[in-house]
Amino acid sequence: MSYEKRPPMVADERVQLTGWLQLQRELVRRKLEGLAAADEHRMVFPASPLMTPAGLVSHLRWTEHCWFNVVFLGEPETDNPQFQKEPTSADWRVDGVPLAPLLDEFEAQYTRSNEIVAAHSLDDVGPDPEYAPTLRWILLHMLEETGRHLGHLDTMRELLDGQKGYY
Repeated sequence: MSYEKRPPMVADERVQLTGWLQLQRELVRRKLEGLAAADEHRMVFPASPLMTPAGLVSHLRWTEHCWFNVVFLGEPETDNPQFQKEPTSADWRVDGVPLAPLLDEFEAQYTRSNEIVAAHSLDDVGPDPEYAPTLRWILLHMLEETGRHLGHLDTMRELLDGQKGYY
């Protein structure tokens, strides 16, 4: 899907949910095209020092892993820095890691997430009987999470170098 193409207006629930989520994911890379290397790790929100373009992309990658791989499939938490007690917010801590490989890791993760979604019903739940949202709920949550952080990227980019726009 091109990031300039919205999902079809008339389609089933799965096509629309996955289409809107995919559009948001692809817009992450689009929002960061042409960003100067010096700005990849620059903080623009004083109360949120870890929220940099690079940190946010890392967070999105690990949030996808958390919901699709850990919560839904039941894979070990140990592979995901979001579950580390120390340092806190480890998934955001990417000092010195260039943005390009972080974007590639995010794409690899959401490609894996898409495979997981394709192999299951929207009504399927994860293996934990205490905490088992449906795949539909996870998709809706990831749409909210990715869209919210895409808005952060809009603001960061405008504050960093003046670039703005929906696409």
